[in-house]
Amino acid sequence: MAARHFGAILVCTLAFSLASAAVARAEGSQTQSALDAMPGTQDDPMNTPSGPDVSISAPDSGYRLGPGDQVRIIVFGQPDLSGVFRLDGDGLISMPLINNVDAKGLSAEELQKRIVAKLTPNYLKDANASVDILSYRPFYIVGEVSKPGSYAYVNGMTAINAVALAGGFTYRADEDDFEIKRTANGNTDVVDAGPETLIQPGDVITVDERWF
Repeated sequence: MAARHFGAILVCTLAFSLASAAVARAEGSQTQSALDAMPGTQDDPMNTPSGPDVSISAPDSGYRLGPGDQVRIIVFGQPDLSGVFRLDGDGLISMPLINNVDAKGLSAEELQKRIVAKLTPNYLKDANASVDILSYRPFYIVGEVSKPGSYAYVNGMTAINAVALAGGFTYRADEDDFEIKRTANGNTDVVDAGPETLIQPGDVITVDERWF
């Protein structure tokens, strides 16, 4: 009698355990289905963040090219005319067929239009091209920093970022005021700046000595 009673309890316990496991599996399946339906949660390369964009964008929409900038020019359907070019000391780039193109002071869009105009109609009937900026000319920092010199420009860089690249301030430096010499369209301006002032390619930053 006792054995039959114990066996019945054991059967009931086993049945309850199996039922609980089935419910848990069903709930897990529903949860996963809900997650799969949410944008960006699937293990899908199309939804997986690709990390920071390493392509370089212009410091601002009005950025003007100058000596030392590097551009990628694609003439569609003409691989022999396409390639990577660096502006020389005079702001020129040398391309097949059309030779020297004066790019100094132009935006990427203006350079694209100039290239198309040179190719059409003498060389191509209906030329189409694109211009992308790959890298910028360096900036320069002098004065009361540990390692004055030229450094590669990074988009969004501030004056204090430039100081950090140059090894930091010397003990004599005025850490709050900077002088920036900037040349654009043949004109050179000297402006006072602070640590958070955005710099541009080709800028010359001077860190002055503080007055005690």
